[in-house]
Amino acid sequence: MDWQRHYRVLADLADTEAGGTLPDIQAGVLFEGDDLGKWLAQQRKAHTWAQMSAVQQERLGGLGVTPDEPEPAPVTPRATQGADGLSASFRRGVAALAQYLQREGHERPVPRKHEEPVEVDGQEHVVKLGVFISNTKSRRERLAPEQRQALTELGMEWA
Repeated sequence: MDWQRHYRVLADLADTEAGGTLPDIQAGVLFEGDDLGKWLAQQRKAHTWAQMSAVQQERLGGLGVTPDEPEPAPVTPRATQGADGLSASFRRGVAALAQYLQREGHERPVPRKHEEPVEVDGQEHVVKLGVFISNTKSRRERLAPEQRQALTELGMEWA
């Protein structure tokens, strides 16, 4: 009902039957307490436009309203990978695991609560190694090939 009410007010403003066009309506332009500019700006957003029915899109298009260009995708952690294809946090986990295995060997499993201090790229980190292994193991189907390879090189058969 709100959508139809807002649309009807805009259609009356445009007077499309007389060949008129919709004036530039900025946020803050109120009609009977409704912020038409804010509502119109929301309708133009690509994600809102995509959720509208074809009829709604057609009606707004008849008023000269078109969707904004979609916003670029946000930078994801995978986009911040190092030269080896691994994220910084995964590299820290692998470095801590390598250090632990070198010291303790493969015979002794990493306790769930174990924390391993490790130096990576000249910085000291404390990695919750037991948690890293548990989480990585439970998500092994979703690991990237580079991640699987790094774990396999350390002798993690489950990877």
